Amino acid sequence: MSYRSTLWCLGLPSLSALCKRSSTVFCLTRLLLWMISKGTSICSHASHLSTIELFVNRLDSVESVLPYEYTAFDFCSEKTMERPSENLGQVLFGERIEPSPYKFEFKKPVVCGKVCMRTYSTNNPSDKAKLDFLKKGMLLNYQHHWIVDNMPVTWCYDVEDGQKFCNPGFPIGCFVTEAGRSKDACIVNSNFNEKDAFYIFNHVDITIYYHIVEHEQLGARLVAAKIEPKSYENPNDDKPDCSGGPKFLKNKHTGEFKITYTYSVNFAEDKKIRWASRWDYILESMPHTNIQWFSIMNSLVIVLFLSGMVAMIMLRTLHKDIARYNQMDSVEDAQEEFGWKLVHGDVFRPPKKGMLLSVFLGSGTQIFIMTFVTLFFACLGFLSPANRGALMTCAVVLWVLLGTPAGYVAARLYKSFGGEKWKTNVLLTAFLCPGVVFADFFVMNLILWGEGSSAAMPFGTLVAILALWFCISVPLTFIGAYFGFKKTGIEYPVRTNQIPRQIPEQSFYTKPFPGIIMGGILPFGCIFIQLFFILNSIWSHQMYYMFGFLFLVFIILVITCSEATILLCYFHLCAEDYHWQWRSFLTSGFTAVYFLVYAIHYFFSKLQITGLASIILYYGYTMIMVLIFFLFTGTIGFFACFWFVTKIYSVVKVD
Repeated sequence: MSYRSTLWCLGLPSLSALCKRSSTVFCLTRLLLWMISKGTSICSHASHLSTIELFVNRLDSVESVLPYEYTAFDFCSEKTMERPSENLGQVLFGERIEPSPYKFEFKKPVVCGKVCMRTYSTNNPSDKAKLDFLKKGMLLNYQHHWIVDNMPVTWCYDVEDGQKFCNPGFPIGCFVTEAGRSKDACIVNSNFNEKDAFYIFNHVDITIYYHIVEHEQLGARLVAAKIEPKSYENPNDDKPDCSGGPKFLKNKHTGEFKITYTYSVNFAEDKKIRWASRWDYILESMPHTNIQWFSIMNSLVIVLFLSGMVAMIMLRTLHKDIARYNQMDSVEDAQEEFGWKLVHGDVFRPPKKGMLLSVFLGSGTQIFIMTFVTLFFACLGFLSPANRGALMTCAVVLWVLLGTPAGYVAARLYKSFGGEKWKTNVLLTAFLCPGVVFADFFVMNLILWGEGSSAAMPFGTLVAILALWFCISVPLTFIGAYFGFKKTGIEYPVRTNQIPRQIPEQSFYTKPFPGIIMGGILPFGCIFIQLFFILNSIWSHQMYYMFGFLFLVFIILVITCSEATILLCYFHLCAEDYHWQWRSFLTSGFTAVYFLVYAIHYFFSKLQITGLASIILYYGYTMIMVLIFFLFTGTIGFFACFWFVTKIYSVVKVD
């Protein structure tokens, strides 16, 4: 395969054209970035390889958090071929890509080709267990995920208003209850009417679309793959002809039961779909763009409102205050004044639990930079859904490499707070927050192991993650902490008094707790629509591809957290309450509590998850996301407030 052909197969069509007019260094740099984010290519090329291979992924369900490997359901399997290697992100997400016995010759249609036959006897405990597991999969609506040329094979069907919905998966079967009510995919066929029976989709009609490339040596390119699952009761299992009624299994069936798996494949030329945009037919069935623009506009209105408030405070109120304070001549005038100027001798007093705050801020800085860089690369197209597992791989690698800024920020702030237990500080920075996340993740992994799920991380991968943490992240955190402690503490614009000033009685609105609760409302209002789509992609297995919107919402979230915290900080300082450090962190960090409440609401209103293990897994993984989001938003609020307080007290004259 030629160099440009390789780039096409790797999923970088634009790069192959770009390499014609760009330097080799730039081309290879982009290729290297791709190789870091991706495991092994699983695409075939029609012009050089006439055999088209179909790969199978793990099966999942919206009614269960537990994914299972393809072989767990005793489907037809390919044992002679080596399975493709997977990157770290794919392993973390529970993807298990395997070769399949479905193999096609390019432009050679097949009608009712036999793949394999499975025979079960309810008198055999092993066969009965396999059959029960298959019935459980149909009852919980588990979905196949097949891959051709690195594209998801989609099941497209008509929905209301004459629109088509393309699902990157198709069910293994469906169930009709004792009352005759068709569940899930059984509603698509009126012949599925046997009560208390499982209907098995043992046949698939596959249509592969391609287009011929003219004036190039690449031949043909595959641009789409669609599937239609069907059920046939073949009269002759040895020579199936895909005739007869649907294949069903009575819930209380006893004796022998045979399932013959068959397929038909057809090839169709489509000149309209370009290779570079071949994923678009999947995305067109997800009309979320209008909702996204509405969300962005809603968030921008909030940002403009907050920006106007902050500008009014900075330009009018603060400007007048500073001018008036700087024009005072007598001590009597100063005593008559009140507000934020009076607490200048206490505003930079070290906070209580400064050690914990500095550790949180170090970890929050690490998460903030990781999120920013990951979303930036996603916007450039490196981490698209075509590069499976790339997003998670990129995030984990960045987190490991960003130990230095975490250690530096934690050490520098702790030293500025007057702390002297530098060994404890660096150890907590390296182990506290990552340790909590890892402990939660390990408990979830034990549950997955116990359930036999494909999402259970192999022991070797677990050791590899610990090695990344202890051998790379921890030493980098120590290096950052060394430089942080070596530097002098942050110089404040005003001196701190020896005796703390007494804080006057506060009104209800300026007390810490009400302010913290109010502070998280606006940032959450900016993100909750985007949050819905993110939770859908995680728990409802829908494809997430709108990274441009997500990056824009990320910027809006940073601005909103900063401005909301600055506003509330100003009001508290005017009320002569100088304890701003922890409150600024918790004010914007409280957005994570609203995130948790929304996740609970999403669980009860949108999901149909059943089973204790699935429920524990949902809330276990949600707590990891909430902790990360708490550190992320809290860090934004603290540094915004720190900048604001330093700025306003640096421009007033203090005797």
